[in-house]
Amino acid sequence: MSSFTISGQLTDLFQRRIYPAIITVKNGYIAAIEEVASAPSKYILPGFVDAHIHIESSMLVPSAFAHMAVVHGTVATVSDPHEIANVMGMEGVQFMIDNSKQSPFKFFFGAPSCVPATGFETAGYTLDADAVKELLNNDDIWYLSEVMNYPGVLHGDAQVAAKIAAARAAGKPVDGHAPGMRGADVVKYAAAGITTDHECFKLDEALDKIAAGMSILIREGSAAKNFEALCELIQLHPDKVMFCSDDKHPDELVLHHINALVERAVKKGYDLFDVLRAACVNPVYHYDLPVGLLQVHHPADFIVVKDLEHFGVLQAFIGGNMVARNGKSLMDEVPFLPINNFKAEKRTAIDFRIKARSETPVIRVIEAIEGQLVTNGTEAKGKVENGYLVSDTEQDILKIAVVNRYEPSAPAAVAFVKNFGLKIGAIASTVAHDSHNIIAVGTNDDSICAAVNRLVECKGGIAVAADGNTVSSMPLEVAGLMSVKGGREVAADYSQLDAAAKKLGCRLHAPFMTLSFMALLVIPALKLSDKGLFDGARFEFTHVEVG
Repeated sequence: MSSFTISGQLTDLFQRRIYPAIITVKNGYIAAIEEVASAPSKYILPGFVDAHIHIESSMLVPSAFAHMAVVHGTVATVSDPHEIANVMGMEGVQFMIDNSKQSPFKFFFGAPSCVPATGFETAGYTLDADAVKELLNNDDIWYLSEVMNYPGVLHGDAQVAAKIAAARAAGKPVDGHAPGMRGADVVKYAAAGITTDHECFKLDEALDKIAAGMSILIREGSAAKNFEALCELIQLHPDKVMFCSDDKHPDELVLHHINALVERAVKKGYDLFDVLRAACVNPVYHYDLPVGLLQVHHPADFIVVKDLEHFGVLQAFIGGNMVARNGKSLMDEVPFLPINNFKAEKRTAIDFRIKARSETPVIRVIEAIEGQLVTNGTEAKGKVENGYLVSDTEQDILKIAVVNRYEPSAPAAVAFVKNFGLKIGAIASTVAHDSHNIIAVGTNDDSICAAVNRLVECKGGIAVAADGNTVSSMPLEVAGLMSVKGGREVAADYSQLDAAAKKLGCRLHAPFMTLSFMALLVIPALKLSDKGLFDGARFEFTHVEVG
């Protein structure tokens, strides 16, 4: 491996100072750092680390994701392969590891702790405590991924406890997932060995968890946006904060990644070194990652930026190799064969009908909230036609359906949702956390059926039905979650479908990302699985009609 030197203004996060320096790189490592009298007015700093992300949500395989992320200064991710594990089990996790190894980008995968996330939905596979222990003994697995089954932690579920115990025995950290948890429950949750949480959406909640010893990941994804609520933690607890995206759709990944959070935090007046500590240092220390932090003998993982206000990336290096320059990735494309697990068959519009139990029914409605994964559970007067409950576009109460992708004969689950805003047509996706069945929202049964059937033809993807006959789609050939195409092509295709959904009237910032979380049962309050309408607060099924 070649040796080289680079000079500029070194941003030293340990001495908390910036000074002109010449850095010598040999064999992929920092061999020397020499302070000099002057150097070019460009800034050299450690690369950014996304402390929690599901690569699958970018709709890109790891190697394609890397092409997009490096141009924004990201050199590593702490990645939970939970999504593909729910579809493909151990084979899916291994696919992510194998594909990532063909890229110089540093991916650090976890062992998914909740496959399936609950017993109230149908997933493709189950990873029990023995399977999780096997993964944790793999050197390619760095931590136990988010423990979503927080009721299981609090009530001593044997399988959950065994998975946490396996992680602790392997000396690997345990990630948490406990939206809205407060007080004594937080103390008990943390005492079980949970070390992080990325689901906080209020400052007081985050402070409770920090007091219990946990670190907080400030999340800003395509759907869940918690930066504004939590950014004060950068000043209050700089040693307990990391940045993450959790779920990032390809159209946004074209524009920015962790660099956007760094820029926003600095613009708000937070100390530069505290901000960069969250973006670079804290994830490396917390997960014990072999990622360089611009110290002698560290791996040469660093970026060169124009300034310390906008952080425009001039160059990015990983292991001493330049991987990006002036907004372009320099990494090679990686060939791979897609894998999938899709058994759903085509439906008819009749499959999405709901028989009304009365002439003036009151129905339960999932209320989607812009920028949040949590939903509200509300009630409304149901609209009835010919004895069946139907969508009511005047009230913006639309039909939502989940179709089992693993069992062809299973009936569709149907309920109602608010705030998607569609005036005509339907949208559908097989990115539907956590089991990734087919999920659709629409104004009428014919359009819902058309969108669902297009995804059956594709064996996974996203679709927009303007009516029962006009359908646009984007196949996701890898497990119904990721495309075989490159990042910019996927971003362009996705942007077209996003625009098509908004043309139908949808007013959400990220319609498909928001749709994907309407089946996420482990986040309250009201959601829909392939088995029915689910009350996340009570952790039990409920009925569409009240009473």
